[in-house]
Amino acid sequence: MTVPTPAPGAASAAVRRLAADLALLAPSCGPVRLIAVDGHAGSGKTTFAAVLAAALGGAPVLHLDDFATHTELFAWTDRLRRQVTAPLGRGEPARYAPYDWNARAFGAPRSLAPAPVVLLEGVGAGRRDLRPELARVVWMEYERGAAWQRGRRRDGPAQHSFWERWVAAEQEHFAGDPTLPFADLVVRQGALGYEVSAGPASTGGPTGAVGTSRPHQSVTEREAQ
Repeated sequence: MTVPTPAPGAASAAVRRLAADLALLAPSCGPVRLIAVDGHAGSGKTTFAAVLAAALGGAPVLHLDDFATHTELFAWTDRLRRQVTAPLGRGEPARYAPYDWNARAFGAPRSLAPAPVVLLEGVGAGRRDLRPELARVVWMEYERGAAWQRGRRRDGPAQHSFWERWVAAEQEHFAGDPTLPFADLVVRQGALGYEVSAGPASTGGPTGAVGTSRPHQSVTEREAQ
């Protein structure tokens, strides 16, 4: 899977306001406010996370493409806990080996120091087993078929067989462990930019860990691109 590296650019007032709201949340994983950015593959999670991270003053972004592998597309939870959330929960630096999708092997270890806000970006970031350690769950709204089509174009013909397997795996994952019903925020990208609105968990829907809606200051704004 090709992981894009977008230039975050200058954040608008809308994104800066969202960043300010997130920075005021209570820590959820030791001293860290761990924010999940979830959504279908190709929905724009990486780009949005980069913009939000810049607005947060350079917050670290942890990409789940560094944890998923060709043989474990979604079976990475225990490794993420052991290498990342457990040490961050103790206030210690995380240390993990990112997966190299071209070499099909894990690369040199990286360190991630505890920061006030850490963004966890990727398909499955808001999964059930991680929600107790998340300060907020953000869902990147983009029609599933269109998102997959965009992802296929991004990765090119060489990844055709991978995408055939990925689509089935993603469908199976979200069928058994959906994120959207537990999202605190829903982000949509339209002609005028990003629209951020309250998600089901902020409007009376379920929230993974405790089953009651979490307090949230509703924000509905557009980010001018």
